[in-house]
Amino acid sequence: MPRVTHDDAPLLADLMPWSVAPPRLGRGWPTAPDAASLKARWDALVKADGPDREALFEPTRSRTLHSAVGQLPGQSSGTEKLVRAFGPCPEPVRVLHAPFDEQWLIPDHRLIDAARPELWRVADTHQIFAVETAAAPDSTGPLLLAMSLLPVLRPGRIRPLYRRPGGQEPNLAPGLLKHLASRLGHSPAPVDVLAWMLATVRPGPDGLTVPLTENAELWAEGVELGRRMLWLMRRDGERPKLPGGRRPYVRAPLPSRPQALRYDRDEETLHLDEGRISPVPPEAWDFEVGGVRVLEQWFTARTAQGTPGSLTAIRPATWPQAWTSELLELITVLALLAELRPRRAELPVSPTITAAELHKAGALPVPDAARRPASVLDHHEEGPEGQFALL
Repeated sequence: MPRVTHDDAPLLADLMPWSVAPPRLGRGWPTAPDAASLKARWDALVKADGPDREALFEPTRSRTLHSAVGQLPGQSSGTEKLVRAFGPCPEPVRVLHAPFDEQWLIPDHRLIDAARPELWRVADTHQIFAVETAAAPDSTGPLLLAMSLLPVLRPGRIRPLYRRPGGQEPNLAPGLLKHLASRLGHSPAPVDVLAWMLATVRPGPDGLTVPLTENAELWAEGVELGRRMLWLMRRDGERPKLPGGRRPYVRAPLPSRPQALRYDRDEETLHLDEGRISPVPPEAWDFEVGGVRVLEQWFTARTAQGTPGSLTAIRPATWPQAWTSELLELITVLALLAELRPRRAELPVSPTITAAELHKAGALPVPDAARRPASVLDHHEEGPEGQFALL
């Protein structure tokens, strides 16, 4: 358990005590930027026999064609061993594969080394997942991401906002909301606390810290800023837009199979081979998470060829129009998030509600049960070979 600094800001790990390690896929082919490729990969797998199927599957110590595992919670994939599997591909689901990179995943427990079923049990339309990012020296990128999609990115720990489906039982230190209400003069909602965290989280020697305030006006300012960040990160609902002529457009058609990405800072233009998109603000191009430029990582994931003969080599023959739309939206999101950095920097970081105060009020330390998943089962989950799981 992380050490608590009693005279300073409390740790994020104490304020959102239940966390889960990121899923470990074990193989790359069950994820892709497009769902059609996943269905084609699955078809190629189940049409292969014997050693060919095994080679395509890419077995690990955790998963082989003979592994017996149950369904992922909320999914309807088969549970027979993959050595005998046939039929259509389980319907792919949207996940966050890398920072700001939404991709598709075949939600089949037999394909994933460590799927973290406890995350799937609480993933619904009410859930928001907070994910710690990899710290990088001198990086201006966010330390904490928040998303509606189930995250499969590594390496940061995942902290669901709610411990139960339906937005029930916030994953916050017991007593935190009550103590904040007594100091602020009103009762904040769990999503307000998460918004404040997004706006104020800071690195510390023992992990991320969250300076808390008793100033109601400052709290409202931080929550409003954090909610703006949350809306941009989640990207559900109304599409974000840059005002007027700042909106990025395709100025020269993108090629059918672009190979290289280049940015012209003077012209604020993104080049995909001979294709051109502009205006692209420098802040969007420079946007990094964990020391990795987001736009470059996003492009590489869609142009990597995959090993010949492997399932990852099954990819779209040409650049889909949907990817262009996603790229334009991603540029917009990154630019708008970058615009919020000065406001974040201006928020005071010195806590007026310290870890010591939360200990005195009984909100800390959190009980061990708060660091474990809640019992959320209200229906049977299918186990290996069609048997009901015993839970």
